[in-house]
Amino acid sequence: MPARKYRRDTSEVSCCLKYVIFGFNVLFWWLGLGIMAVGVWAWKEKDTFSNLSRLTNIALDPAFILILVGTVTSVIGFTGCVGALRENTCLLATYAIFLGTLLLVEMTIGVLGFIFKDWIKSQATGGFQAFIIHYRDDPDQQNLIDWIQEDWLQCCGIEGPKDWDRNNYFNCSSSEIGSSEACGVPFSCCKREANEITKNKQCGYNVRKPGNTSDVSIFEKGCIQAGEEWMEKNLLVIATSAIITAFAQILGICFAQNLRADIFAQKAKWH
Repeated sequence: MPARKYRRDTSEVSCCLKYVIFGFNVLFWWLGLGIMAVGVWAWKEKDTFSNLSRLTNIALDPAFILILVGTVTSVIGFTGCVGALRENTCLLATYAIFLGTLLLVEMTIGVLGFIFKDWIKSQATGGFQAFIIHYRDDPDQQNLIDWIQEDWLQCCGIEGPKDWDRNNYFNCSSSEIGSSEACGVPFSCCKREANEITKNKQCGYNVRKPGNTSDVSIFEKGCIQAGEEWMEKNLLVIATSAIITAFAQILGICFAQNLRADIFAQKAKWH
């Protein structure tokens, strides 16, 4: 009687699933490292590492936010791409946990933001006040508030241009010490003129001074009101982006779990 032949099981872990996870996460890994490098470079340019006392308002420091976001993104990307490439079930489980935790945090922030809108508004107001007070102290915060006022929301101050009295340079009483910016506003409060090529950095000088006859036009709307109007106008886009992000994270968790199941099934056959 001829010997029975047994066909060897040649099934393997899904290469498609493996390299889809690897490909997407290696991009996030390098993206996170790039964002973190920009934040570290910004701190180095401000000489923050030699003067840690400047970190009193660290939560409002754009460089710190870049470092934090870059670190989280690179860690998640690293666990995903290395876990998939090396077929490491521990790293894949860590990757899925990170994504699940991030998704839970995002959902919690979204729900709390909807329920406690007034509290969010008060926190935003407090943060903007700190930006105004320290406008000249931190170049990153200065660039951020200029971008918010001039390019994003086209606004000036918290509730209006008068809020710039909170800053020592723009306070009207600073004229007594010879400040050329006294009773003025930053250039980012000025409306762009037609066919303007080079921005006039002194356009906001003396615009709040009583009896000022300057023909410079500035934004009168406060940034809090402008931000609320922007949110209402772009609510659909924001909601769609949030849904797409959540779907991508859920998909990443499912892919990681399916790949882990394939790896465990393959290892079981070896034994």
